[in-house]
Amino acid sequence: MPLTKLDTVAALIVIDLQKGIVGLPTVHPAGEIIARAAQLARAFRERKLPVVLVNVSGRAPGRTEAGAAKFAPAADWAELVPELGAQPGDHLVTKHRVGAFIGTDLHETLSPRGVTQIFLAGVATSVGVEATARSGYDYGYNVVLVVDAMTDRDAEAHRFSVEKIFPRIGETATTDQVVQLLQGGAGE
Repeated sequence: MPLTKLDTVAALIVIDLQKGIVGLPTVHPAGEIIARAAQLARAFRERKLPVVLVNVSGRAPGRTEAGAAKFAPAADWAELVPELGAQPGDHLVTKHRVGAFIGTDLHETLSPRGVTQIFLAGVATSVGVEATARSGYDYGYNVVLVVDAMTDRDAEAHRFSVEKIFPRIGETATTDQVVQLLQGGAGE
């Protein structure tokens, strides 16, 4: 379902745009995804709406080796890409699970601020973005997936998430649509 409105208090959540991940091969060029996520972050900050930057620095405790990295990550692997222009007012979430809600303070940070709507961007569409969207939906947020500001390592997984999963749990939009809505002040 396409984006219908901007809630009064919306937040942007950018998933895993970090040095160690953006260098991996993806369906859409990482540089384009980073540029769109940075554009979204600037637009949210201009409206004084929350920006949450998420990185991953490990795996969930007690898990098997399934899905474990087959390499030793570089020292800067978990550092967010500088293009996001992280600001002191942004909220940083470091996760150890697939999604950004479980095992972090994300919900406890957004809820007291009155956030009712979350906009998601980042990588990977079918993993971190989708898991965060599902949890956000379960917490009762109005979920918006900015589909041109996300990518995946697998084209079919990306397509399936965008076409089959996302319409069931939220609304979809492009970066330009979201920025235009934020600049127009709609939904207030």
